[in-house]
Amino acid sequence: MERIKSFEVNHNKIDKGMYISRIDGDIITYDIRMVKPNTPPYLNYGGIHTFEHLFATYARNSKFGAHIVYVGPMGCRTGFYLLTRSLSHEDAILMVNESLNFIAEFSGEIPGVSIEECGNYKEHNLAEAKSYGAMMRDVLKDWTPKALNYSL
Repeated sequence: MERIKSFEVNHNKIDKGMYISRIDGDIITYDIRMVKPNTPPYLNYGGIHTFEHLFATYARNSKFGAHIVYVGPMGCRTGFYLLTRSLSHEDAILMVNESLNFIAEFSGEIPGVSIEECGNYKEHNLAEAKSYGAMMRDVLKDWTPKALNYSL
């Protein structure tokens, strides 16, 4: 089998940030790296789950919603993948920063958290999700399209 693109990136050289992972036609996959790889502590399940609900809800309801293909956590618990279609890098960065602000400042009921809406509705942690949002908001506040390239 061919080695997939994400395994070709030297994870020892990745830091927290937002990067272009791959481009497939008009779909861009962004690596939103919240933890330096192989450097615990990793994102906790409850926090990452709530972060996912908030991130996906905000992104799909934002003015960029029609361009959002997918938002989801990495299995290694070091960040998220964001897939967009026909969205500029500048707008992707703006949307992620707006999403992080929404998450960091969120109060109220977590969207999609009932037993009917979620396959693991009991494992959520809003306080952790908010802390992840605030931390990444600080990391990405001055991010530019030039910074989207892995500096490997």
